[in-house]
Order: sequence, then structure tokens, then C-alpha cells
Amino acid sequence: MLTLIAALSATACGSPDRTDAGAAATYGGSGPAAEQSAEALASIDGKEITTADLDEQVRQQLARMEYQYRSQRSQLLEAALEEMIQNRLLTEAAAERGVSLEEIVASETEGKVEVTDAEVEDWYQRNRSRLQGRELEQVAPQIRQYLEETERQQLVAAFASSLAADREITYYVEPARATFDVQGAPFFGPEDAPVTLVEFSDFECPFCSRFFPTLNQIKEEYGDRVRVVYLQFPLTNIHPSAFKAAEASLCAHEQDRFWEMHDLLFQEQGTLAVPDLKEKAERLGLDTEAFNECLDSGRQAEQVRQDLAQGQAAGINGTPAIFVNGVGVPGGAVPYEVVAAAIDRELRREASD
Repeated sequence: MLTLIAALSATACGSPDRTDAGAAATYGGSGPAAEQSAEALASIDGKEITTADLDEQVRQQLARMEYQYRSQRSQLLEAALEEMIQNRLLTEAAAERGVSLEEIVASETEGKVEVTDAEVEDWYQRNRSRLQGRELEQVAPQIRQYLEETERQQLVAAFASSLAADREITYYVEPARATFDVQGAPFFGPEDAPVTLVEFSDFECPFCSRFFPTLNQIKEEYGDRVRVVYLQFPLTNIHPSAFKAAEASLCAHEQDRFWEMHDLLFQEQGTLAVPDLKEKAERLGLDTEAFNECLDSGRQAEQVRQDLAQGQAAGINGTPAIFVNGVGVPGGAVPYEVVAAAIDRELRREASD
């Protein structure tokens, strides 16, 4: 049961894989697709058919497979590396104090882990729809155990980070990174920030709505060190109003009012029909004639499709999908702490270069 709870702690709006758009994201490095780029697969009367001949038909699937392979491999390596570095730092600190590893961990966590009933209930309410109808009384002990273990791990990680501050640690392992075309896309933060966070999102997705306050927290906590870029990923098979809402946000972007429209769309997800979108533009004080012409003409539809193609090429099938300097953050609407940890890793890499 505890494993189930852990798996449900991050959520996202989901959609079946799509393969109808051209790949618009690019990837560096090598992988299964790259290794087979000139492999002969068949021949007709001696004339070979190679993987290069197939690329036009399957390039999106190959790009997705390559990125997923490299991403999963790098995530496994990075997790193992972080654990090993943490254990070595803790072991050395324990030896200096003349205690065991278990004792130094206990000294940093005992009496400091406290999960309230309100936190248990809050976690339950946020994940209730995914707990298969179980009542709070049934799962409260498992939720509490999960939250306590999570807090304990965070305390140990924070202690290890304080130990790392006095050490010279260089990372040679480079994670798999997706490179997206974000020219002209809405963003906040300086363009030359050391960290760029790209969010693929859907204005009708409730989990995206839950995540968007996290963006404001990132802005407050990291300031000029992070640029946040918004790309469109409307899941039209489950959210019929999402595509037009995406267009509306870009029509507002034409008037430099994207983020005002962004916030309003998420605050009022139940009213995203075209007349509602026009009413929101009027309420925001936009040039309604220009906004309505943009929305009615479908001028921004191609940009929405291009964003979708980039996300699909990166293997995205749910929202929100977050990338920090091109490194995917698994889990959808993850807590602020998870995104902050990914940002901090990139800042450490920047500092060690």
C-alpha cells in the first residue's frame, strides 16, 4: 500500500501517445536510433533498404525512443550517483565524529520529523480520486508513514548538502537533454538565466491548474536565476476547449498580456468556450477587436500545433510536463520541492563548470 501511495503522489492529465506530428525537438548524444542510422534492413533485387530510408516514416517514433532511452539511463545513473555521494559524505562525517552512519543519520532526524493530521488529510484530499475509493481512515496510517519517510529523507539530504558545501564536487555525468525551439514563446525571467524551465501545459487540465502557483513560488525564490517558458500542449481528446484556450493565450501574448490571461484561464477553467475567452479578454482590458480577430481567424493555431509536435517528439503524453535545462522532471504536477531540487542540481552544475 505504501508503494501505491508513493506512486500516486505526483499527478498529471494523461493522453494516449500521438504520432501524427513531425518531430520538432532535437537531442544530442547517442542512442539506439543513432547507432542504427545506416543499418541495412532489407533489399529488393540487391537494392538495400536502410534505417535512413525509414526515417521519414518513423523519425518521430525513433526520436521519442532515443530520448526516452537516454533519459531513463541518465536518471538511473544520476540517482545512483547522488545516493553514493550522499552516503560517502555522511560516512566521512560519521567517522570524524566517531559514530556510525546510522547514528549520525539518527542525530539529524530524530525528533525533527513531524507530520500533522492536517497534512495527512491534505495529502488524502489532493489524491483522493486516485485512491480507488478508500476512505481516509483506511489509508491514514500509510499516508503518515509515507510523509514521515519523505520528510526524513529530505532532512538527510539537506544535511548532506550542507556537508557538500565545504567540498569540491565535480559532476562528469551529463543528463539527457531535450532542446526545444522556444523563440517567441511566452516566458518570464531573464533570457540569459543559468536555468530555463520549460512547461508544456493545458489550460483545461486540473493538474496544470494545481501546478501553476508553483511557478510563482519559483519566481519568488529564484529570481533572475531561472527563466520560465510556457509551451502549449492541449489534450483535445479529453479537454475539448483546451486548443482554443491555448490560441486565446497566444492572442493575448500578441498584446504582451499572456501571463494575465494565463492566470485567468486557470482560475476559471469551467468557462473556456469561445464567447468566454472573448469576455475574459474584455475584462482584462485587451484590445478586443484585435483579440477577437486573432481568435476567430485561428492565426495562432499553427503555433499551438508546433508546440504539440515538440512535446510529442519528446514523448510527452500528459500535462503538466516539466523540463529543467532540457532534463525532464517526472511526475506531472510535482510539489515545489521536487522542481526546486531539479533547479538546484542545474545551478550546482553551472557553478562547477
